[in-house]
Amino acid sequence: MNGVFKQSPEDFEVEELPAYLPSGEGEHLFLWVEKRGVSTPDAAKRLTRQLGLSERDISWAGLKDKLAVTRQFFSVTSKVEGLVGSFEDPDVKILSAKKHKNKLKTGHLGGNRFTLHVRSVTDPAAFRAAYDGLVANGVPNFFGEQRFGADNAAQGKQLLLRGGKGGGNRFERKLLLSSYQSLLFNRALERRIAAGTLARALLGDVLKKHETGGEFVCADPGVDQPRVEAFEVSPTGPMFGPKMRRAEGEVGALEQGLLDEEKIGLEVFDAGGGETLGTRRLFRVRLGEPSLSLEGDVAKLAFTLPSGSYATVVLGELTR
Repeated sequence: MNGVFKQSPEDFEVEELPAYLPSGEGEHLFLWVEKRGVSTPDAAKRLTRQLGLSERDISWAGLKDKLAVTRQFFSVTSKVEGLVGSFEDPDVKILSAKKHKNKLKTGHLGGNRFTLHVRSVTDPAAFRAAYDGLVANGVPNFFGEQRFGADNAAQGKQLLLRGGKGGGNRFERKLLLSSYQSLLFNRALERRIAAGTLARALLGDVLKKHETGGEFVCADPGVDQPRVEAFEVSPTGPMFGPKMRRAEGEVGALEQGLLDEEKIGLEVFDAGGGETLGTRRLFRVRLGEPSLSLEGDVAKLAFTLPSGSYATVVLGELTR
């Protein structure tokens, strides 16, 4: 392995890039929070405990790594504004608080900025070449291992097969169901890479525009391939559910094969309700604002990623 990472939380810093900033007026309060070595749900529990709130009174845009120093927004009711100054926790700090008219919802973020240290780099030249390759060609958009836990995906499948009954609280249920969807997406991406078509437009592909998120089915690979090469659009994979746009032709048959291997049909995802509506996920993403410096056997790298993409996947590509 060409380097190791996460020797301390300070080796892995994440800052949320909000989709919008709080306006200063409204019935909700946006808390800009820094946490060290604490998961997002655990930080939320510590906040609600001291502020006298319930689980449903707090929300956040995205999950952040536990073994890291992270900064992100949480939203709570503005009625607790007077208690914010008395909040104390050794690992969770409220850096600022500002009102907003709307509650923060899952996915309401532009992305994340990462600053990482990789230590014990044995071949700096190879490390830089690998990083330059990711900058030029994009990163395979796998879901990271932290998405799955010990058996989250298996539990998610069983939850669907039970008709969506059970699954714990709201957060736990969503985690299990999305883990199963994510597992199937990762399998689709693995096969795309193995076939050498990660950056190829195939007949029947559902292509997505990086700038706007617009989707369309590839009817002529010869026309769409230059747009793929320019990183204007990229192929997508399935996050199965009733509202997912389906691929066509051979690509659609390959995606159906994933379900056949699981011995389920697409209709099984109806049982997840609003938590498994389905969507398309980019097979590759770009590294934004990339930088890399190497000092001895330590690499310091920084970049941004879109919401839902994993820096641990980038690190895996660089150190394997």
